[in-house]
Amino acid sequence: MAEPGPGPSGGGEEGQPGPGDKEEAAPAPKKRRLAAGERYVPPPRKLSSGVSFGAAHFAETSYYFEGGLRKVRPYYFDFRTYCKGRWVGRSLLNVFSTEFRAQPLAYYRAAARAGRLRLNEEPVRDLDIVLKNNDFLRNTVHRHEPPVTAQPIQILVEDDEVVVVDKPSSLPVHPCGRFRHNTVIFILGKEHDLKELHTIHRLDRMTSGVLMFAKTAEVSKRIDEQVRERQLEKEYVCRVVGEFPEHEVVCEEPILVVSYKVGVCRVDPKGKFCKTVFQRLSYNGKTSVVRCLPRTGRMHQIRVHLQYLGHPIVNDPIYNMEAWGPDRGKGGNIDKTDEELLKALVKEHCSKQSLDILGISEEDLNSSAENKDCGNSSDCTKSVLADPINENSCSAEGTKDPEKDSKDPERNDIAACPLNSDSNLEMLEKTKELCSCENRDGQTGEKSSEEKDPLCVECKITRQDPSPKELVMYLHALRYKGAEFEYCSKMPEWAMEDWEE
Repeated sequence: MAEPGPGPSGGGEEGQPGPGDKEEAAPAPKKRRLAAGERYVPPPRKLSSGVSFGAAHFAETSYYFEGGLRKVRPYYFDFRTYCKGRWVGRSLLNVFSTEFRAQPLAYYRAAARAGRLRLNEEPVRDLDIVLKNNDFLRNTVHRHEPPVTAQPIQILVEDDEVVVVDKPSSLPVHPCGRFRHNTVIFILGKEHDLKELHTIHRLDRMTSGVLMFAKTAEVSKRIDEQVRERQLEKEYVCRVVGEFPEHEVVCEEPILVVSYKVGVCRVDPKGKFCKTVFQRLSYNGKTSVVRCLPRTGRMHQIRVHLQYLGHPIVNDPIYNMEAWGPDRGKGGNIDKTDEELLKALVKEHCSKQSLDILGISEEDLNSSAENKDCGNSSDCTKSVLADPINENSCSAEGTKDPEKDSKDPERNDIAACPLNSDSNLEMLEKTKELCSCENRDGQTGEKSSEEKDPLCVECKITRQDPSPKELVMYLHALRYKGAEFEYCSKMPEWAMEDWEE
């Protein structure tokens, strides 16, 4: 969705009073007498602020491991939001038909009949109902998550204040887009009993390395001030194409965000000031290992600067693609408009069946029930460029821009189930028992046979899994140093001087 809804929820998880909260008897609000035919809307519920993930969230489903991948069993999940300001006075049917166009109206009617759509916790019987301020919407969906590497998360440091881990590539830091349980936050909670962690900084999903969490809000605030005052020294290592210069290279080209949705940036004079210092560590005749010292913290800064210098990261799934043209973006030479660039990138990933690497899916690309063919780049990018659906993407996760960054661990906006055929929509009436959001699987590490959801297109599709190698990008956060701490990880295997592909 485009943004958290107005009202106290911001589209997040419902909260409960903390253990230190005092229960005080509040006078019951006076209920206004309703006019004939007027619908009553309950007052907004008070939701707790801060960290929102606990045992109930972690128990929604379980993992299993297959082919070097960590996989999540499909599960039922509630997307929830308060009524957006722009929805007030419009019918639910109108909102679905204009802002959730990836699904046919037949889906929403069937979902309503099955009790999957609820308004103020009451089943929606009529999609023509007119929305009012503070209406609370709930949509139950059958959720599938993309696989990630089975490489374990290594705990580097744990004390009373912080948890520092070595994050594997392919794992988002926190729930976003299609990822929820296959994230660092959820794996730490489910497998290491590390809960109520506060995000201090973030790494892109495909970037591995040192990642810090605070155990308290006070520690988070203290370190966050160092981040904002640029007192935090960061050191990365990467493997790039070609022979990088032996001397120190400083790149200060400004960077402009092309798309937060897809997660693409480029060098542009209208962009924000950036500075990265590079130093070659080794060269094996084909590729170079380079130390990277970012002096600012823009989105994809290291990757964009390396592309501009003509030495993109060897296996960068965005900045080392043919879509950038014959020079692959060297010197800012692209010769495409932003829209043409996005279309070319999406088309190239469609042809390789690797859209998950961009953090988007076919459903994100479809702005209507008919737009199913990724062979047409116009169809593939229509909703990416214009549709307000599913905008809580992982793509911009690496951003630490104070104007864009949010401490909220999840935007839990209402969203639609994947599309399916009308015949399957009719089957829903016979399978209402599937709508339970309770976890049906045990917490074992073995794959079990899951029930199929008649509304879920993912249940009908057999996708080719990525190989573990495809889920690694050669960019690693090696060291983070602050005023009172310094945390380091081991040099990754691909960064060794004698390493060969």
